[in-house]
Amino acid sequence: MKNYMDLTGRVAIVTGASSGLGYEYCKAFAENGACVAGFARRVERLEQLKKEIEDMGGKFLPVQCDVSVEEQVVAGVKQVVDTFGRVDILVNNAGMIAYCPTVELSLEKWQRVVDVSLTGYFLMARECAKYMIPQRYGRIINTASMYGRIAALHHPILAYNTTKGAVPNFTRALAQEWAQYNITVNAIGPGEFPTEMMQITEDALEELKGCCPIGRPGEILELCGQLLLFASEASAYTTGQTIYIDGGWTSV
Repeated sequence: MKNYMDLTGRVAIVTGASSGLGYEYCKAFAENGACVAGFARRVERLEQLKKEIEDMGGKFLPVQCDVSVEEQVVAGVKQVVDTFGRVDILVNNAGMIAYCPTVELSLEKWQRVVDVSLTGYFLMARECAKYMIPQRYGRIINTASMYGRIAALHHPILAYNTTKGAVPNFTRALAQEWAQYNITVNAIGPGEFPTEMMQITEDALEELKGCCPIGRPGEILELCGQLLLFASEASAYTTGQTIYIDGGWTSV
């Protein structure tokens, strides 16, 4: 029986690849046969990831890129195509968060979150689609969040909530526009996953125990199954969807 999750021969780009979800996503793709390009500003972390992936027999291209800067995105995607010959999968994962009461939130901080977490998604999707459309194949996976669907009781993160709330409709709009080119666009909405960016405080842990049916934070590897599903042939008829992986939090 054909293995529909096999990504051998595919080329994947993951943004925000220097830590957290993006770091593990790159390894998951490599373990399943894809050539991987990791985009991030911290190139030294990408070099560490390159060593890990190459030690397991995979191929990895580190690309230093601020996804909010158009020129860097254009050059970065071109570098991937020049190296691997194509791009099949994009994971928009780079993000920023500003822990700040709204009355103290500066316009500069607000704008920086929007630039990275929303404008960066647009720039990456646009540039990758320029290569996906002619080849009539593509898989785009956007990182949403349960905090785009519900408010965060113990986190004053208005800019983050706002950008993540926009991701599902960004996903739906691209899905309907690009379906004709055999490009699917879906999103994953994580719940509470401890990462370098999203710190889980004691208050948040107590809230989690009361609100999340599974009653614990998630582990990053628990997101990788859905990631690989959306990236593979097994999801060829699925597009415009946002799946919340949150221990059941937003279902109650």
